[in-house]
Amino acid sequence: MTEDTTKTNDDKQGIDMAGISQMLMTMAPTMGPEFSGLVSAFMGMAKTEQHQMSADWIKNWVTNPESGGAYIKRLMALHPNVLKKFVAQMMANVFFRDHDTIKDYTDGGVQPPGLVLISPSMRCNYKCVGCYAAQYSKDEDMSFETLDGIITEAKELGTRFFIILGGEPLVYRPLFDIFEKHNDVAFQFYTNGALIDKDMARRLVELGNVAPQISVEGFEEETDERRGKGAFARAMRAMDNLREAGCVFAFSTAATSRNIDSVTSDKFMDLMIEKGAIYGWYFLYMPVDGDSDMSLMPTPEQRNKLRMATNRFRKEKPILMVDFWNDAPLTGGCINGGRNYLHINHRGDVEPCIFCHMATHNLNDCSLAEALNSDFFKHLRAEQPYSYNTLRPCPLIDHPHVMREAIEKTGAYPTHNGAEKVYTDPKIKAEIDKYAGEIKKFFNPIWEKEYAHWAGKWETLLNIPVEQVEARKKQYLEEG
Repeated sequence: MTEDTTKTNDDKQGIDMAGISQMLMTMAPTMGPEFSGLVSAFMGMAKTEQHQMSADWIKNWVTNPESGGAYIKRLMALHPNVLKKFVAQMMANVFFRDHDTIKDYTDGGVQPPGLVLISPSMRCNYKCVGCYAAQYSKDEDMSFETLDGIITEAKELGTRFFIILGGEPLVYRPLFDIFEKHNDVAFQFYTNGALIDKDMARRLVELGNVAPQISVEGFEEETDERRGKGAFARAMRAMDNLREAGCVFAFSTAATSRNIDSVTSDKFMDLMIEKGAIYGWYFLYMPVDGDSDMSLMPTPEQRNKLRMATNRFRKEKPILMVDFWNDAPLTGGCINGGRNYLHINHRGDVEPCIFCHMATHNLNDCSLAEALNSDFFKHLRAEQPYSYNTLRPCPLIDHPHVMREAIEKTGAYPTHNGAEKVYTDPKIKAEIDKYAGEIKKFFNPIWEKEYAHWAGKWETLLNIPVEQVEARKKQYLEEG
């Protein structure tokens, strides 16, 4: 894609990436304690009511010296190349993506997803408990040409942010060639960190458009228990190398029933900040096949503990936390099925979600736009949000009937051995249904008290039809 085409795509999304980049580069050396210039710049970028609400949140956050104020100082200490490429791109896509203008920017009726997840290799140098990566081999890796073509098409649709997963992405040899070729978009990749030495950290900074996400399960005991002896030490060493090079990076944690106290502790978060993590991700442990250990799923009480910790850390710590489930009110519910994201595996199967290994289309036989317009994806999008209470966003564990119905109606096939059992095995289905009922009972009162008064309005600003929001509200009230 040419530079002119990229600029046209950014304009159609209402993204002033170049403006944000220039603002960061100009302000970084002279950033004052009140950050008044930064606040003014963000307020000036607010083109829509949704942007205005984002800018107001940023204004309130950066004036807190313990959280936002300290965070901006940490951000500005990153290498200038990283600020110019990755940080500017993320700000444009996360805070100032224009949902009013992108709704008309379509290819065959497809709204461009904000991010595309791709697993070019499912191989890994680890054998973690509960992971499926050990079943795959090198000859099953996606070719460079295929990966290049997928990213090129997604860019033409308007996507500017890509997440690379696996397996372990760093075992995929063409990875850095992809980062370099597509240097006009931002990449994240999830990694155990074992292969990130000082040279690799410097190379990532030279690229500027890539942020590693280092996976840890808590402290040494929890991480090594799942990932093998020495895994935590290697992850900490990778963080040290990245911090010293000035590279932006995050940590990623799969919250389970066993590590929840550890990963929500101040001690753990302070360590991640000390190591240099600029942001962090919380995910829930999820059943992905018939061998999944259901006892590892966080209880409703533990899931709420994660929510409260995330909110507290944002107020008190200089780090941005993202809770993939509990932050669903900010995204208007689940974003699967191409509404805002999807996953493409190493074979080219297009899956609605990284945790749902089912598909109806493969990119060896169709375009990305065709896959986004599949009956499978359209069915899932038509039902979103799956509840008025978007603290219960998930069609896999909160509303399992939704995914089961979509799979049955569209004939979706499993893309991983045993993946269908999550939706067909009577024992697993019964356990998930029981869990969904407990989540509903626990989170509905929290929704009423803390979210319901603003969430409906916010969802309409995210381009969810008013009638759909009202229909879900009516259903929610009728259910009691």
